[in-house]
Amino acid sequence: MSADKPVAGSAVTPPLRAKRYKVGRQDIVLGDCLRALRRMQAESVDVIVTSPPYNIGLSYRSYPDRREENDYLDWMVQVATELQRVLKADGSFFLNISGSSAQPWLPFELVVRLRDLFVLQNHIAWVKSISVGEDSFGHFKPMNSQRFLHRGHEHLFHFTLKGDVALDRLSAGVPYKDKTNIARRGHRQDRRCRGDAWFIPYETVRGRAEKFDHPGTFPIALPEQCILLHGKQKARVLDPFMGTGTTLLAAQRLGCSGMGMEIDAEYVAIARARLMHDLVNSPLG
Repeated sequence: MSADKPVAGSAVTPPLRAKRYKVGRQDIVLGDCLRALRRMQAESVDVIVTSPPYNIGLSYRSYPDRREENDYLDWMVQVATELQRVLKADGSFFLNISGSSAQPWLPFELVVRLRDLFVLQNHIAWVKSISVGEDSFGHFKPMNSQRFLHRGHEHLFHFTLKGDVALDRLSAGVPYKDKTNIARRGHRQDRRCRGDAWFIPYETVRGRAEKFDHPGTFPIALPEQCILLHGKQKARVLDPFMGTGTTLLAAQRLGCSGMGMEIDAEYVAIARARLMHDLVNSPLG
């Protein structure tokens, strides 16, 4: 996650002129996402995958993540209005967002405000950690409270313009557990829909440095699954809150072109380095 609109009193302001970079088929804009979005051609994007600031006090380098709630929601509606404009008629917009135990309503308040712009076609639970019987999987972030349960999931809202976008559920699917179901039910391949609960854990890290000193990264498998689910080959992918470039990295690995926007120059440098390293070491080139 990242953000690029300064607030009153912020010590950080966006660059007066956006800087642009290109790595392979991926374009990066260093600057304010609203300004960059307004310069984009309408109906030019197939898939949007993004994770904006959650407004819950995360420690970003260049953005104060604690704004007055209505101000935050108004700003997000401005961004979403531009996303609606650039999204193709058969496009998908995947919005990853979470509240906190102290602010549980915020994601839903935002989704309600977006009803005038999009149709909520799917609501996916991104499960980051889970307990099954006496076992557990994924990373359980410590919870120092006697009132709240551990937060093991985040929201992934799948928006479309009319709610009628056909998806490639099998490309984003999983093999059958019971292989007799393949022939018995007349399936053509060992693949079924993943459903609307995706268990995608973080890779184990021992400090923020291994997350590129960013407080809100997500695993590359998350945008990969979104792009696969949308199902368009060589799709044009957009992330207006690019952070350290994970969405563009997923796009690159799937043979798609992409554009990312980010206000923090250090995160942009990290994204460029990640993309270049992957490009050099990838058979896709």
